[in-house]
Amino acid sequence: MNTQEIITKLQEMASEKHKANVVKLGIPEENSIGVSTGDIRKLAKSIEKSNELARELWETGYHEAKLLAALLFDKKKTTMEEVKALMQDVISWDLCDHLCKNLIIRIKGYENLIPEWAESEMTYEKRAAFTLIASAAIHEKKLSEDVLDNYLQLIREHSADERDHVKKAVSWALREIGKRDFDYNEKALLLAHELKESGGKAQVWIGKDALKELENLVKVEGRSRLISSKSQMGKTSRS
Repeated sequence: MNTQEIITKLQEMASEKHKANVVKLGIPEENSIGVSTGDIRKLAKSIEKSNELARELWETGYHEAKLLAALLFDKKKTTMEEVKALMQDVISWDLCDHLCKNLIIRIKGYENLIPEWAESEMTYEKRAAFTLIASAAIHEKKLSEDVLDNYLQLIREHSADERDHVKKAVSWALREIGKRDFDYNEKALLLAHELKESGGKAQVWIGKDALKELENLVKVEGRSRLISSKSQMGKTSRS
């Protein structure tokens, strides 16, 4: 399928319900088609990866086409310069996270973007830094203590940002580091309490939000990461 055929296919898959949801994210109505992310993922499986096609889809300006494009870029052929250019166009938290989790974290050297974007004044570049930290904490099994400690320091340094979409990503990053093991659960708990007890408004919110999860984690056989005791209790009650 070429770009126009894909756009036509997306329009055929659209619903007013999903379009309303996209508009609620702050996407202009003229850039919204109205297709769920799940359906976009299914469509992506039927299309061969192509950076040329992905760029064309991205440049249509449609939100759903950008979500699809993120799944069609070949990580081995995508440069850091291209990734930075894509992020300049991001105006919603869902596209930010989708781009980070499905493309950027799979590109060699992505970790170099984290300290750079953490310093950015742009909302979604800054959110991307902490989305990448959260994603790395989940999926990168061999992260060193030095790297994780540096990520905790970035969280501390940037926890005063009061922008909603930034502070939520900072909390997410802190929680995911705290799920690595009991050593990092303790470190994350100490930082969360520090923010809650001696921080500003955004820091208090992050500390409280993170503690809801960090204080209720348990180790389960067969799982490499800690999980919520509430999740485990629910599983036990159903068995």
